[in-house]
This record gives sequence, C-alpha cells and structure tokens, in this order.
Amino acid sequence: MKKLTKSQDNRVLTGTLAGIADYFGIDPTIARVIFVFMIFFLEGTPILLYLLMMLLVPKAESGNRTYQQPYESSARSQAKQAEAVSDDPWSDF
Repeated sequence: MKKLTKSQDNRVLTGTLAGIADYFGIDPTIARVIFVFMIFFLEGTPILLYLLMMLLVPKAESGNRTYQQPYESSARSQAKQAEAVSDDPWSDF
C-alpha cells in the first residue's frame, strides 16, 4: 500500500508536491506546473491547500543520501591535447 509522504530526494521547498507526484506516479515537474496553473485558475485556493498539506503530510524516511561530486572521475584523467590549427586566415569561413 502506498503512503503519501514528502519527498526528501526531489524537493524545492518542502517536498510536498514531489511527494504527491511520487504517490500518483508522475514527474514532479508536471505536478509543479499543474499546481501553478491551479493557483491562477482557482484564485489562490491551492496555496492554502499546500500550506495545510505541508503541515500534515509526514516526511519520507530516506536512506543514506550521499553527495556525489559530478566531475570526480574526469578530474583525475589527463588533459586533452589541442589540435593544430592551420595558419590560413580564411580557415574560419
């Protein structure tokens, strides 16, 4: 059985919308876009609903979230050598 919880891995403010997206099996970006449109069409009522859910929905229990440096493996590799460029002044055209 699925349980509605706030996302700890994909959150912008509190993880509430990402948790709703996880619950329904959709992309969190789609849930956020729908929320913004609902704010305009329903005259701000979704903001009150969001604040209520922010307080009532529990946080998800997350495992060990480790930060991985994105360029760790490429920093250890050798630098590439530049290619030779011809001295022709019209080579850019």
